[in-house]
Amino acid sequence: MTDWIQRWKDGETGWHRKQVNSKLIEFIDYLQLSQGDTVFVPLCGKSYDMVYLLEQGFKVIGVELSQLAIEQFFDENNLTYTIHQTDQFTMYQGDNITLYCGDYFALDEAILKSVSAVYDRAALIALAVDLRAKYAQHLYSIISNDCRVLLLTLNYPQSQISGPPFAVDEDEVVSLFSNGFECQQLQCFNDIKNEPKFLRAGVDFIEKATYCLHKNGE
Repeated sequence: MTDWIQRWKDGETGWHRKQVNSKLIEFIDYLQLSQGDTVFVPLCGKSYDMVYLLEQGFKVIGVELSQLAIEQFFDENNLTYTIHQTDQFTMYQGDNITLYCGDYFALDEAILKSVSAVYDRAALIALAVDLRAKYAQHLYSIISNDCRVLLLTLNYPQSQISGPPFAVDEDEVVSLFSNGFECQQLQCFNDIKNEPKFLRAGVDFIEKATYCLHKNGE
């Protein structure tokens, strides 16, 4: 498994963006949120998307392995926080935001009982194939019925360049979430022209897709 903690220490965080993801802005209404609702951001890093969610009047719960990433998030955005320790996590609490430093797979439904929606920009595609099914199954087990998920993925010829981020196509998304989720692909397009790393590697294409998943509780 990728050593994400070491990557943060070494500054190897090419996935991090200093602006809000345009797909979050474009498709957030699919989450059907109301003011004050809570959004869960798995493997959140120091994503500026969390600031955007706060600015829209939502609360945020995130989970991240790297203590450095969480502290950088609060410091770089001038957000004050307190620190609390539990058996499984170090909790960083700010105004309307709580970030859990620890293992995503240690989360339980009690922690996420207030969550109305999930925003996954780079969590699923950060995981190798042997962990993606476990990730999807665990997500189903810890979020409430009727919860919606905005999922962003990448798909490209994995044989031409190694991950992470890993290639996840529509068939895999449907397979991973078919048990308990309704799955709707909202958009899919080839964006190789805006991915210099993939262009340099001679990758044929890179599809960026957005999905809305709905936990139906069946």
